[in-house]
Amino acid sequence: MSLPCGTRNYSYATDMAVIRTNTQWGLFLGFLVLFFTLPLYLNNYWLGVANLIGITLIAAIGLNLLVGYCGQLSIGHAGFIAVGAYTSAILTNRFELPFLVGLISAGLVAGLVGLVFGMPSVRIKGFYLAITTIAAQFIIIWVINHWGLTGGFNGIKVPYATIGGFVFNTEGRQFYLIMVIAIICVFLAKGLARTRVGRAFIAIRDNDLAAEVMGVNLFYYKMLAFFLGCFFAGIAGSLLAHWIGFMNAEHFTLAESILYIGMLIFGGLGTAIGPIFGVVIIRLLQQVLTIQLVPLLEKNLTMLPAGFATGIMPMLFGLIIILFLILEPRGLAHRWALFKAAYRLWPFSY
Repeated sequence: MSLPCGTRNYSYATDMAVIRTNTQWGLFLGFLVLFFTLPLYLNNYWLGVANLIGITLIAAIGLNLLVGYCGQLSIGHAGFIAVGAYTSAILTNRFELPFLVGLISAGLVAGLVGLVFGMPSVRIKGFYLAITTIAAQFIIIWVINHWGLTGGFNGIKVPYATIGGFVFNTEGRQFYLIMVIAIICVFLAKGLARTRVGRAFIAIRDNDLAAEVMGVNLFYYKMLAFFLGCFFAGIAGSLLAHWIGFMNAEHFTLAESILYIGMLIFGGLGTAIGPIFGVVIIRLLQQVLTIQLVPLLEKNLTMLPAGFATGIMPMLFGLIIILFLILEPRGLAHRWALFKAAYRLWPFSY
């Protein structure tokens, strides 16, 4: 990371710190103050969009550890989010356990399920591993739909999140809960990527044979990547369940899993800021196309068949992503790096 003239790192701990200078601390604290005052300015609709972005970001961070850093292609991430969502729903609804118990249990159970479906990664990789994770998606959804404890096709009601008697029963209150957890996850993932574990992940991603020759335990680190990636997915699933208040399998489709891969590619695989860019842009793009463009087309193009505008939205969404990948194949994180270098924005170099 570049630092301003005259600033040096005199210890390994300082060199590895995510936030290093007083200027960076000032900007970070200023951002937090501005960010956590958003409920004062935004209405419930946009607070809901912000909450969805925060939940999606947590899941995308986990997938980035697995795919972006460790190179293990997974196209069943929505299935692991479903595991976390239903674990938290069952514990808080059926067994009336506290929200925090459901939240942590959701991450742990999703991580353990991820270990089961991640075992083939020791023998296979690439598209073969992707097929395995797709199978995990269908198996998980089948179990959810046919297990009485989950409510089956009818779904299950999920109570509001509660901590110490404080109920998160409004979009504003849920905003603080979701965003605090999202920020913690961002820093945990960023810190993990800078440790020995992160370097082992990158070595496996770049050349697993060379990494094994150099002493990297492929089985251990691949399993760890699957556990961590699915742990974050489980946390996101728990927050999603308590935010929506009702769960059924329709929330966790294969299209949603593929969308998570698209978010990482859009933002930049294997970077700390890539998932943030990808999630924010994709989710906002969905809102613009759905809320702004579709009603406009339905109003002005009355000669078209009914429902045509709604049907054209996925096509436009896919077209925008394709054009972006052609123009910026390395993601927004790469463009951000070039922008920082061009304008010497050293305070934003982390």
